[in-house]
Amino acid sequence: MSAQEDHNEVEIEIIPDAEVPDLLPVMPLKNFVLFPQMVAPLVITTEESKKLVTELSTKTPHFITALQRKDEIDEANLTQDDIYKVGCVARLIKTLKFPDGSTHVLVEGLSRCEMTDLLTEEEYPTAHYTMLHDQLEDTLEAQALARSASEQFQQIVAMSPNLPDELSVAIFNMESPSQLSDLIATNLPIPLSVRQNLLAEASPNRRLKKLMEFLNREFQILKLGNKIENKVHETFTKTQREIFLREQLKTIQNELGEDDPHASEIFELEKKLDEAKLPHDAREAAEKELQRLKAVPPASPEHGVIRTYLDVMAELPWSKSTEDHLDILEAQKILDKDHYGLAKVKDRILEYLSVLKLKSDMKGPILCLAGPPGVGKTSLGKSVARALGREFVRMSLGGMHDEAEIRGHRRTYIGAMPGRIIESLRRCGTNNPVIMLDEIDKVGSDFRGDPASALLEVLDPEQNSTFQDHYLDVQFDLSKVLFITTANMLETIPGPLRDRMEVIRISGYTLQEKTAIARRYLVPKAIKEHGLKRGQVKFKPEALETIISGYTAEAGVRNLERQIANVCRKVARGFAEGKTRPVEVTPRKLKGFLGPIKIEKDVAENAAMPGVVTGLAWTPYGGDILFIEATQMPGKGGLILTGSLGDVMKESARASLSYLKANARTFKIDPAVFAKSDLHIHVPAGATPKDGPSAGVAISLAILSILTDCPIRPDLAMTGEISLRGRVLPIGGLKEKVLAASRAGIKHIMLPEKNKIDLAEIPDDVKKKLTFKTVKNIDQALRYALKISATE
Repeated sequence: MSAQEDHNEVEIEIIPDAEVPDLLPVMPLKNFVLFPQMVAPLVITTEESKKLVTELSTKTPHFITALQRKDEIDEANLTQDDIYKVGCVARLIKTLKFPDGSTHVLVEGLSRCEMTDLLTEEEYPTAHYTMLHDQLEDTLEAQALARSASEQFQQIVAMSPNLPDELSVAIFNMESPSQLSDLIATNLPIPLSVRQNLLAEASPNRRLKKLMEFLNREFQILKLGNKIENKVHETFTKTQREIFLREQLKTIQNELGEDDPHASEIFELEKKLDEAKLPHDAREAAEKELQRLKAVPPASPEHGVIRTYLDVMAELPWSKSTEDHLDILEAQKILDKDHYGLAKVKDRILEYLSVLKLKSDMKGPILCLAGPPGVGKTSLGKSVARALGREFVRMSLGGMHDEAEIRGHRRTYIGAMPGRIIESLRRCGTNNPVIMLDEIDKVGSDFRGDPASALLEVLDPEQNSTFQDHYLDVQFDLSKVLFITTANMLETIPGPLRDRMEVIRISGYTLQEKTAIARRYLVPKAIKEHGLKRGQVKFKPEALETIISGYTAEAGVRNLERQIANVCRKVARGFAEGKTRPVEVTPRKLKGFLGPIKIEKDVAENAAMPGVVTGLAWTPYGGDILFIEATQMPGKGGLILTGSLGDVMKESARASLSYLKANARTFKIDPAVFAKSDLHIHVPAGATPKDGPSAGVAISLAILSILTDCPIRPDLAMTGEISLRGRVLPIGGLKEKVLAASRAGIKHIMLPEKNKIDLAEIPDDVKKKLTFKTVKNIDQALRYALKISATE
């Protein structure tokens, strides 16, 4: 296609000696600066500039180009402040009109100019101007600058593939510093603001000094780029050479009758795959990848990817299982030996083993051990594996955010790997281990996926027989795996995932149980770990009870283990320093080992005060007592709530106040008190957030106590929610709350009537120390609280 077919060309006849008018059209430029002696193509997009080009084609060919300060301003709305004053007087050489409606022009810069005013009344801007002449300096410095800039730019032209070689000749033959600086500025990649400053600079020497900075920078960039390119070329050449030499070596080995390492590697893989006894689908996938491996050169990166995949397939226990030791009595002995108490948990595990003994292909339920830290959830999994004679694998899910951690990575890139479930099976070497999924309540989700959703298939006995890892891309049977999960709290586990598990709650230990655990397990373990002998240190039972009650405040025994270890460390130091006498740890000596007692839990010694009530709370780390304080002050009936209370507790406080206002006369309270007073309810330890639907009764009694000036006994603790009708609603976590009350020295506990059946879970030794009272409504609660307060 000829040029005439693409566009209409208009040639402008230029009269060399024509004078330039005093008033010239102005063409604003965006992102471009035109220099004198520079010929450049421009694309005309605005209507104003198109009209200007049309006028230039019929009248004078001269106009002014000037850089806009901001690109977003339309040409029709330009003011004198929107463009730079210093521009370039240019002339139009050629106009090209294209079929798509666009107009391209070829212009030549003539001279620097400074616009004195800008007129926008016409169809396009015009301006009066003053020509700017260069300040020529014929000094040695000027000559040195020009020569240095010329040589540096010639080197850049020689190194840069984007600059034509003709530039080097043009620069070499250019003697004028002014033209030299403009030509270099035209062809050097420099920022737009610097270009404008160079155009406005009248001194060629100063222009060359500024350009030398960018010349040196561009030279260093090109030099470094060439160095990198040469290094890549050398690496590529080296790789080609290695491939050629390997092919030569292969030919020589064939001629000598020697074995090919690549062939022997494939033979070993085939042997391992045969021994693995893969299922039909997995065998087909492995055979397909094996054929690809034979065709891929060993030097190729893909060779390593395929080899790693086949290694994983061959090492997975497709048909390797350990034989279960289903001796129920022996399993019970192991569980009793490893753990004290936990009768309900042990019974459930033994029931599972009994059914497995009668029905070997049972699709076992997924057990979830839920309870506070330190109660032995993870160690229970180890005991189950030992009782069954299976391998034990522990996986921590806490903080997991990537779904690929469960399902694996797709084999689309180097470094892909199977998920942690498949990797655990590969590591243990059997397809029926006990896998403990720790901290399942702390699984997160983000842009990489939702691991909890991926666990839905893993923990479903009806689905996990066809589990498909993305890396393997074939099904693997997980139905033989015994999954046991642990959690501190169930509320953060998604509903569908929690529905797939059978929850077994472990509430915590009583003082008697903790003492027995310390005597049987923790003390012997600490003595052994600290290099001591049995006869060198002895813990009195009273000392263990003092450590439990005075130095720990937990549902589990983890902190108790730390305190026993603290004592053993100090005893070990004494023997290391030369002491020989055995040490007997008694309550009196504990102060020297552990310091003064840190936890004063006998709340019965606290003085009873109006407005102070002891409540019971459940936390992910076990139960705890909670003091609720109320005070009355002159005001206008406002309610102030402090102590980092959550929305549920705030609603309980408002409901309690509303019920008391509605039934003020029943409780012998003057209704006018509510209108003339403000009530402030505070729960101490304000830095700890508190929430839960079981504080209504305690808040109600705190308000009643302050309004009636009747103190409530500090050794009475209560739990339960209140309705607007005054009914006491049932709560959860009763066992944890009762154990916390027992640890804190509480004597009396008031609880909702409907929670009476939950008292069967409370250990007998705890029940003997406490008095329980069940109430149906707030009236009964008030009468009981005031009654026992009055009796003592």
